[in-house]
Amino acid sequence: MALIVQKYGGSSVADADSIKRVAKRIAEAKRAGDDVVVVVSAMGDTTDELIDLAQQVTPLPPQREMDILLTAGERISMSLLAMAISNLGVEAQSFTGQQAGVITDDVHGKARIIDVTPSRIQAAVDSGAVAIVAGFQGVTQRTNDVTTLGRGGSDTTAVALAAGLGADVCEIYTDVDGVFTADPRIVPSARKIDRISYDEMLEMAASGAKVLMLRCVEYARRYQVPVHVRSSFSTRTGTLVTDEPAPAGTTAGSADSAAAEGAAPMEQPIIAGVAHDRSEAKITIVDVPDVPGKAARIFEVVAGSGVNLDMIVQNVSVASTGRTDISFTLPASDGAAATAALTQHQPDIGFTSLQYDDTIGKLSLIGAGMKSHPGVSAKLFAALSDAGINIEMISTSEIRISVVTRADQLDEAVRAVHTAFDLDSADEQAVVYGGTGR
Repeated sequence: MALIVQKYGGSSVADADSIKRVAKRIAEAKRAGDDVVVVVSAMGDTTDELIDLAQQVTPLPPQREMDILLTAGERISMSLLAMAISNLGVEAQSFTGQQAGVITDDVHGKARIIDVTPSRIQAAVDSGAVAIVAGFQGVTQRTNDVTTLGRGGSDTTAVALAAGLGADVCEIYTDVDGVFTADPRIVPSARKIDRISYDEMLEMAASGAKVLMLRCVEYARRYQVPVHVRSSFSTRTGTLVTDEPAPAGTTAGSADSAAAEGAAPMEQPIIAGVAHDRSEAKITIVDVPDVPGKAARIFEVVAGSGVNLDMIVQNVSVASTGRTDISFTLPASDGAAATAALTQHQPDIGFTSLQYDDTIGKLSLIGAGMKSHPGVSAKLFAALSDAGINIEMISTSEIRISVVTRADQLDEAVRAVHTAFDLDSADEQAVVYGGTGR
């Protein structure tokens, strides 16, 4: 008998028929002898509809009240799913995030989990019931206010509960068959990865792959929770995210598979996949005095506005003027806050002007062992050059190379790089069952 935590996203419980299909899968797992805890998202587009409704009432709704409103979506899903499971003859009990013991900080709208005390969930499991938990929500430690966890909050709830319960695995059910070497909506020939490390999955999530959210993977790595990504629309095996070595006779990722079959040298660079991100913008600070302390001041101002940066590039100083340009990327949603803060401090920083560009796209090539294979960079840049795609910024880590291009060239860039690294599958095309990639 295993203890399994399953998470179902909004597309998996979009309507009554979908909820009944998910309930059947859960009931089958319970009848097979496993203990099952389920985390569920709001149905379909419910969260977006609630946000729209709030904005019809007021353009600036209080964040505390927004959190109370938005948690209603998951509560609807959890109760309907519990009813559907009970209708199949399996006992089920539903719980809010607060009842499940999800304790958060007090940052409304994007709270972080600081503790999980799932005593009521454990009691329900011990009694033989399936526990259904509303994802995306928790309760503050100090004020007992309801909070929401922000984007990907249900994934994070599921992994946190799995860690708190000591579950054997956390199954994340989406509308694709697992983690692929690229977004199947852009590259239909993308190959499913059987097994991937936490670090590779972290880089893919941070680089725009939407199948798992970054915070979810961070939590899984910290507590060594195996995460099994599967589709709720099929019975395929999916992708296992773990640092545990693969059992004998199995393969761990696309490049490993080729090597295991003797189709490639054993020390070839292991490429996990190509990720892309359209949600970033670029700010260029023009004519910054090239003296000690100016860069520090710029990024103190940006940090003070609550903005997280991604890639940073400083040009070579112009000898005649002693000035330089500094560019960085950031979430486009934070562009207004960053530009306002920098403009306010323009006199003491001393730059000439700001340039804001939200028509960029980021492509990232991710894979273990890249740092010991210098030919990877050359192949990446050659593929982009052959496709006529210009590179504006470059950033690297031990297992990632990221480049910034024009947004309207991003799809073509992803396909060119995916093909250049022999990641295309010759067997079958990937399927996105629900259309969202999550």
